Amino acid sequence: MIQTILIGVIILAAFLLQRRFYVKYWQDDLDVNVKFLNAEVPETQRGTLQIVVENRKKLPLSALVVKFQTDKHLEFEKNKGSISTDQFYHNDVFQIGSGERITRTLHFVGTKRGYYRINNVDLTSFDLLMSCELHSSFQPSESIYVLPKPYESRSFQLMLQQLNGEMLTKRNLYEDPFELRGIREYQPFDSMRSINWKATARTGKFMVNQKNYTSPKSVRIFLNLEDRHLIKKEDELEECIRISAGLAKYLLEQGIKVSFYCNGPDVLTGEPTLKSGGKGPNQISSILRSLSRVDLEKDALNFDKLFRRRILTDQENSYTCFVSTSQSKEFLDVLQSYVMQGRVFSWFYPKSSRFQPDEIPVILRDSLKIVQT
Repeated sequence: MIQTILIGVIILAAFLLQRRFYVKYWQDDLDVNVKFLNAEVPETQRGTLQIVVENRKKLPLSALVVKFQTDKHLEFEKNKGSISTDQFYHNDVFQIGSGERITRTLHFVGTKRGYYRINNVDLTSFDLLMSCELHSSFQPSESIYVLPKPYESRSFQLMLQQLNGEMLTKRNLYEDPFELRGIREYQPFDSMRSINWKATARTGKFMVNQKNYTSPKSVRIFLNLEDRHLIKKEDELEECIRISAGLAKYLLEQGIKVSFYCNGPDVLTGEPTLKSGGKGPNQISSILRSLSRVDLEKDALNFDKLFRRRILTDQENSYTCFVSTSQSKEFLDVLQSYVMQGRVFSWFYPKSSRFQPDEIPVILRDSLKIVQT
C-alpha cells in the first residue's frame, strides 16, 4: 500500500514538475517568424510567405499551433488549416524537437492592388502530457506591396505614342532661358525681366531678348480620385490608378523625367502623394508603391485646394497629364484656367457609363483622351 502511494506521489511530482517547466520555459529560445519572401509583387502575380519555427532549447514541444491572419485579397492556395472570409485566417500545427528548425511555405496571388500586413500571430503550445494550454502572441512588422497592374491595350499604346509625338512637336510652347535667337522691340505683354539693357541703352528704345523654344524635358502626372456621386464607382477609380501606372511606366521607360501627384489618401499616413521629378527604375518603383497605398475606402482630398497653385504657377519646362473621371466644377475650372495660360495638356479619361461628353467645356475637348477600359 505504501509502495503504491509512493509511486503515485512520484508520478504526481513528475507531472507537476514537467508542467511547471513547460509553463516557465516553453517560450525560451523559441523563434517563430512569419514573413513574405518578396517586398512587392505585381497585381495578379504569385508571391510566397514562409513560416519558420526554430526551437533551440533542449525542451521539445509536442505541439505548437501558429495562427495568423491577413487580407483576403492575398489569395492563398487551398490548405486544411486556412479559412477565407472577410480576412484570410491560417492555422498551422508543428511538432518540434530540441534544436530543430522547421520551414513551411505558402503561395498566394495578389488579386488586388494594395498594401498588406500580417496581423497578430498567436502561438499555442502544451506541456508534455497535453494537460494545459500555453499562449503567447506578437505583432510582426512584415508587409507587402501588391503593385497595380499598369493599364495596357493596343489603343492605349497608340495613345501614348501620340502623346510622345505631341510633346516633341509643341516646341513653340516652352521657352529655353539659356538660348537666345534675337532681340526685338519691347511689347506691352513682355516681362521686364526679358529687357536687354545694353541694347536698350544703344538704341534709345526698350529692347527685349527673344528666346529659342524647346520641347518639354519632363512630365507631371496629376491623378484626381474625387468621386462626388452618391454611389462611389471604385472600379472606375481603380482604372484611373492603372492608367496612371501605365502612363508613368511608359514615360519613364522613354527616359523622360516624371513627377507624380495624387489626392487619394495614403493608407498609412492619410496624406496625398507628392513625388518630385525623377527618372529610371527607382522612380517607377516609388510611384507604383505610392499607388499601392492609395486608400479608396476614404474620400479623396480636395484636388482644387491641393494642386491648383502647383498646376497654375509651376514654371518648370514640363508637359502635364491629368487622369480622372471627375467632371466637378472645381476640377474643370482648374483645367480651363490652365488652357487660358496658353498651356497644352492631356486629360486621360476612362470611358464609363457615367461619361457625359456634353458636360465637358468645348475648350477642354481637344485635350481629352478617352481610354476604352
